[in-house]
Amino acid sequence: MNRPYVICHMLTSLDGKIHAHFFSSLECAPALRQFGKVREFYGCPATLYGTTTMEGGYADGRIGELSKSNVVYSCEDYVAESDADNYIISLDPQGILAFCGKYLEKKNRPKAHIVEVLTEGVSNDYLAYLRSLDISYVIAGKERLDCKLLLEKLKSLFGIEKLMISGGGLTNWSFIQENLIDELSLVIAPVADGSRESASVFEKADFLPYRDPAAFVLKAAEKIDGDTLWLRYLLKE
Repeated sequence: MNRPYVICHMLTSLDGKIHAHFFSSLECAPALRQFGKVREFYGCPATLYGTTTMEGGYADGRIGELSKSNVVYSCEDYVAESDADNYIISLDPQGILAFCGKYLEKKNRPKAHIVEVLTEGVSNDYLAYLRSLDISYVIAGKERLDCKLLLEKLKSLFGIEKLMISGGGLTNWSFIQENLIDELSLVIAPVADGSRESASVFEKADFLPYRDPAAFVLKAAEKIDGDTLWLRYLLKE
């Protein structure tokens, strides 16, 4: 296979919501603990997040006005580190995220080298900004993200054999759209959110064409830590 094995790993409420108020509920605490343990179980050296998730919890917000670069960079991939132990793959098609350096360190998570995922429409000044921080980047698509091309580059340029995707919903569905998720891992907290505004595990972007509903085959179901469920599915071919 010329791409990594892809696992979509998500923490959800009973009604399929993610990144919502239920995270702070007492009943969700065991699920949060187990979500981290399951992530460690898979042992993926790289984790991919969408722009919204990156901006809200990993990047230093949005970039401000950039300095004008005197050097013109061709729209080609830039590999600052090809042998890091861990990677954070940051979907940022238009180049809007800000960073402090080339690594991200989160509590209870190993230090990870940042790989920005851009499209050809990104500004030259943003490429210069990433290079000044020694942050790797790949170009994956002309105007919109080409998920297949991205996965091929992650394997060929960085040697990534196993990749975890942890949304949000638009990001998750982008890979489902092209049948590029091999396994779905859901840690389900015994709470319901009920909000119409809360994001769901899968959400289709308006610009994507219709496709038949994605079907899955149950691989395993386990009750863990009280009333938390861990469900594992394989995408049905």
